[in-house]
Amino acid sequence: MSLLHALGIFAAGAAAGCINVIVGSGTLITFPTLIAFGYAPVVANVSNTIGLVPGSIAGAVGYRRELSGQSVRLRTLGAATLLGAAAGATLLLTLPASAFKAIVPAFIALALVLILVQPRLGAMLRRHRGHAHERIGAATLIGVCATGVYAGYFGAAQGILMLAILSLSFDDDLQRLNGTKNVLAALANLLAGVIFAFAAHVDWAIVALIVPGAIIGGTLGARYGRRLPPAPLRALIVAVGIVAIVRLL
Repeated sequence: MSLLHALGIFAAGAAAGCINVIVGSGTLITFPTLIAFGYAPVVANVSNTIGLVPGSIAGAVGYRRELSGQSVRLRTLGAATLLGAAAGATLLLTLPASAFKAIVPAFIALALVLILVQPRLGAMLRRHRGHAHERIGAATLIGVCATGVYAGYFGAAQGILMLAILSLSFDDDLQRLNGTKNVLAALANLLAGVIFAFAAHVDWAIVALIVPGAIIGGTLGARYGRRLPPAPLRALIVAVGIVAIVRLL
């Protein structure tokens, strides 16, 4: 690994850690970077997942003030997320690598569409929030569990999916829901990362570079992320995602 590649992976980890806290699409930065440097898709995915775990945790800790009073919600939704993440990670390890390479471009395309429609989706959810309720119903649990499956398998834009489900389910402040989303994303990444660490081929050099970058990015994202202009950030993620699709195809 050259110095340029190492710096590129570290920088991608920092950007992903920050973006994950704010939007939840950091994998669309790190995964294409690793693909561009020539790593196999599955190796890139599992190494990326493990590397981003500390950044996800740092982001969740940064939102601890918004998490006040959400213990019951977090325990219930956390259990559904962990169940889904375990299933998703198992699918990644049991399905052939060719299946992952074939499926992921479609996942990335879905993630890019979600990012592009996020402003309209956010406006719709804000209008709906007045009719949302606090009771955790079966539809919410199924949606959260399904998002956990997606997170365990690949996970790009899982934060947008999770935030949409939470906004439709609870009448609460958006920043509090974003804090909930960060905790659930951290749980999904943590469990999938533990499974990958023991059962998958991990490139630990990649992990060692992404981890410090993701921690720095996650901390900065929790502290200053709300001030970032969303349009340039969205454009950057879409551009990187398109490059990833081209490389994979």
